[in-house]
Amino acid sequence: MTELWQSLVGGMSSLITWLYHLTLSVGFGSYGLAIILMTILIKLVLFPLSLKQMKSMTMMQQLAPKIKEIQEKYKGKDAQLMQQKIMELYKQHNVNPMAGCLPLLVQMPILIALYRALMIFPYADPNHASFLWIGNLSHIYTLGQFFSNPTVIFIPLLAGLTTYYQTRMTTNTQDQTQKMMLYTMPLFIAWITTTVPAGLGLYWVTFNLAGIVQQYFVNKQTLAMKEALTEGAGNRKNR
Repeated sequence: MTELWQSLVGGMSSLITWLYHLTLSVGFGSYGLAIILMTILIKLVLFPLSLKQMKSMTMMQQLAPKIKEIQEKYKGKDAQLMQQKIMELYKQHNVNPMAGCLPLLVQMPILIALYRALMIFPYADPNHASFLWIGNLSHIYTLGQFFSNPTVIFIPLLAGLTTYYQTRMTTNTQDQTQKMMLYTMPLFIAWITTTVPAGLGLYWVTFNLAGIVQQYFVNKQTLAMKEALTEGAGNRKNR
């Protein structure tokens, strides 16, 4: 198991180094840009899983009124039948309520490996270890350093805001549990970002931004499908 982790960490370091040399070849050597390119590559690899997750989350949001009707109908009467009816509704619309967990589970080893890689990363040119306002991508910028360097707040702030915005796109605000997660998860992610290397925060922000763009198009596609189905059902009813 230890060898597997070492291979994963080594592979992550090698990928960043390769992408860094790619940025050098175009005359703009930057480890920050290499991490962004790596994030986009990982996002593309995970796209099939992410797409399935996004469609399921969007459909669950649209099914929220029907789920609420079922919950109110069977509330305090038959909890088992209520869950059965909700699962039948999911099956009818081809929705997997657990689809949102798989991409996160796949991401966890990547996040841990990137964390370990950045902590011991052998920069070929330390001058290229900075990115925009980030002095060093391997450094952990804690909130305690805010008064001496106010820019340390930017990565945690962006991590929290992008997490909030992406979550908001698929959250059913009528569900109190989801509504609570909408506000607590971004705060948790922002805090976590102050305990890890800045490069990992950059990865998270880039991953979220790519996810927001994907979710926007998935939402449009799902909405168009829903409108087409509604229109078709209306035409059949009028006949």
